[in-house]
Order: sequence, then C-alpha cells, then structure tokens
Amino acid sequence: TFLATTLISRSSLALGALQFPSFAKIETTALKMSTSAGNVKRVLVPIADDSEEIETSCITDTLTRFGASVTVASVKPGGDLICKMSRGIKFMADTTISEAAKDGEWDLIALPGGMPGAEHLRDSDALIALLEKQKAAKKTYAAVCAAPAVVLASKGLLPDGAATCYPAPGFREKISTESDDAVVVTENVITSQGPGTSLKFALQLGEILYGKEKADEIAGQMLVDR
Repeated sequence: TFLATTLISRSSLALGALQFPSFAKIETTALKMSTSAGNVKRVLVPIADDSEEIETSCITDTLTRFGASVTVASVKPGGDLICKMSRGIKFMADTTISEAAKDGEWDLIALPGGMPGAEHLRDSDALIALLEKQKAAKKTYAAVCAAPAVVLASKGLLPDGAATCYPAPGFREKISTESDDAVVVTENVITSQGPGTSLKFALQLGEILYGKEKADEIAGQMLVDR
C-alpha cells in the first residue's frame, strides 16, 4: 500500500476568521517503494531556497494522487531541509539531495522553477549528476518555469527538438527550439511554462507514468479540463 501525508500552512495567512500558524511548511512523508512494488512510481522533486511553491505543490500533490511515491529533496548545503520558497512559504523536504542520490533509481525527476531557486538547483553537483544519470538511462525528467532554461539548457540536458520555459527574456534565448505550448514532451523530457501551467504539467507527468486513462480520471477529480 502507499502512504503519503502532507501538511500545508502559510505564514501570517488569514482566511475569514481562520488564522493559520506563523510558521509555515509543507512536509511530505512518502513510503519509498521500488518500481517493482506494484505500480508505484518513484518521483524525486528537488527544491531550494526561492523555488516556486505553486509549481512544487502542483507536482507533489498531483503525482501523489496518482499513487506515486514522491520524495522532496533539499539541495541546500549542510543538510538543511527547510527551504524558504519564492513567496515566503517554508517547505520542509523529506531528505537531502545527497541522500536521494544514494536511494536507488527514480522513475521521474521533476524540477520546479522560481528564481533564484532554479540557479540553486543548477549549482547542485549532486542533482546534476542525478539528471545526467537519468538522461543516460533514457528515463524521464522534467522542468517548469525558469528551470528548463536555467538548469536543463545550461547543462546540456535538453534533447534535440522543442522545449518551453517561462516566456521572458533571458530564459527563452537559452532554448534552441522554443515552443509556445504550455507543456512540451520531447523524447523523455517534459517542460512547461510556469505557475499557471503547473497543473497541466503535473497531469502530463502522471500520464507518462500511469497512462492517459488514469490521468483523465485524476483530472476529473481535480476539476481540471484537459
């Protein structure tokens, strides 16, 4: 069986008469299971200070709904698991990127964007080594927002063919064959544009892992048109 627990709160957030705690974090505890254990897929989501929280939440939440075992890994030095995201929400990772690198094979590695969060991901030697291993094995990896340009393009991890990223100067020029599509699948690499496309991005990742029928089912439960 699959077990995942997520706790989300936001600093200084008030909704009507409801007050939320001043310390905000997202904590995901996932039962790590190999791909041979039923149809559970193992997904790694690296984060850093100033990663984009909407994108991170969409990836982790949506793929958990599919039944994936999602592990959030901090790339911060010194083993610090708490990352202050781009809009101030604090996420608590499950593990460090160095520990994730020792933890077997991943069916998917999915990178959120955000700046300078994407630069922190780019500068993580352990993460880049994992992505290069994923590429060599022709296994799936993905990035959204700034990450396709800042991480994948800069490290030679984009395949020949189309890709997309956040549609702003400084990013688009790094994509050799840029697309205006919200989500682009080229070989084993999936790219997307930003916070507003993150649900479609996450559902596409779920479709690749679990098939279109399952993706349509999850999209319907989430009230998302595909």
